[in-house]
Amino acid sequence: MAITKKLHVLAPAVLALTLLSPGIALADPTAQCFNPNAKLTVEEQRLTATMPAGGPAVGPTLVSQAGFDPLVGDFTTKLCAAKSTAAARQLVATAGDNLWQTAVDRAQGRRPGMGTLDPHDDRPLYWARLQLTKALRQWQPKFTLPAADRTALLTSLDHGSRGLNSDKLPAGAGVKKIMVSGFDPFQLDGTGVRISNPAGASALQLDGLTISTPTGPALVQAVTFPVVWGYFDQGIVEAAYGTALKDADHRPDMIMTLSQGRPNQFDIERWAGDWRGGFPDNNNLSSTGPVPAAAGWPQPSVQFIETTLPYQQMQAVPTGSYKVNFDLLFCVWSDSSHPGTGQQVCRTDAPKPGEIAAQGGGGDYLSNESMYRSNRVRLGLGATTVRGGHLHTPVLGEPAGATALTDAAFEARRTAIANQAIALVTAAASGLS
Repeated sequence: MAITKKLHVLAPAVLALTLLSPGIALADPTAQCFNPNAKLTVEEQRLTATMPAGGPAVGPTLVSQAGFDPLVGDFTTKLCAAKSTAAARQLVATAGDNLWQTAVDRAQGRRPGMGTLDPHDDRPLYWARLQLTKALRQWQPKFTLPAADRTALLTSLDHGSRGLNSDKLPAGAGVKKIMVSGFDPFQLDGTGVRISNPAGASALQLDGLTISTPTGPALVQAVTFPVVWGYFDQGIVEAAYGTALKDADHRPDMIMTLSQGRPNQFDIERWAGDWRGGFPDNNNLSSTGPVPAAAGWPQPSVQFIETTLPYQQMQAVPTGSYKVNFDLLFCVWSDSSHPGTGQQVCRTDAPKPGEIAAQGGGGDYLSNESMYRSNRVRLGLGATTVRGGHLHTPVLGEPAGATALTDAAFEARRTAIANQAIALVTAAASGLS
């Protein structure tokens, strides 16, 4: 990519099956319930990934250390016992919602004694979700399950485990309503399998939080998004933000997408652009070109969308030790008649009519696209009084050494980033009229 920081935006039972994954042993009656040869996603295949020096699989170890094993084991046992699609549908919906709420409760200190891992750690949610989707993908029910029904079950499980089914925003006036989103860990190949995403960690801290502002309380609802182009093509951003925005009684007063950005600072992005640059996602797939429309949602054709977040207030109030920058950068294609070819021209003024987006301030990866899609549907639904924009967190980095899954400094950095993200959302809420 043309801009160095863009590579960071965001910055993604049973041996036959006696084990769903290392550490999740199941009773013999389920042994014939799963097909170990069923095709898995690249993300699910990483459940067996270890550190380069070997040792136990990283993802399942994090799930176990966080105390999430019982949720996974209970789901796989009940899945094997499901006798109909309707029963599976109910199980999947309950399991997804339960995983999300358990992760939020644990992160916010309402599950003391649940595991030994730092409560701020976002990684167990990610890996536990993959254990559930792997089980659902390999499940061999005793009744006929069409492929479309399995896909619908997988979508339901994914959405629920990301908070998309929760409804925490109150109706009516009197309480400001804020919706935010984070992201899964990404760049997971190699030693990256132990990586964390501070934007996802921040979302877990923010969900359901009531914050005080000079004009009264504000309530936050959070979700997390996958680092997968295909999910965005299917409209997961619109399913989250569009569903909230079209509900006049519960409509948020402000929406804010969060992702991991560049080292040592927060960036409030001024522009989101209508272009994806092809950097591989968590399934190692690429996509290049204009941001596709999501079926079923009104989406105006616009090259750039400017933030309406109260960035002055977010910068003026002390929020933590990291610098808070208002990022003016955007890029256009030098030849507007042939976008995707030729040179990118990057500036800090404002896009001109007829110019074609090459990058927003958040680059051309899924962080930029989360801002673009959420605000495109905001405009399409006529919610022009709702504030909207994107916040990039500092890069977290990895635990020290080549084999540690966590360490005190790593945990302290993640906590500091999440706490400052909460403070910045609070400052933005205080800037709402």
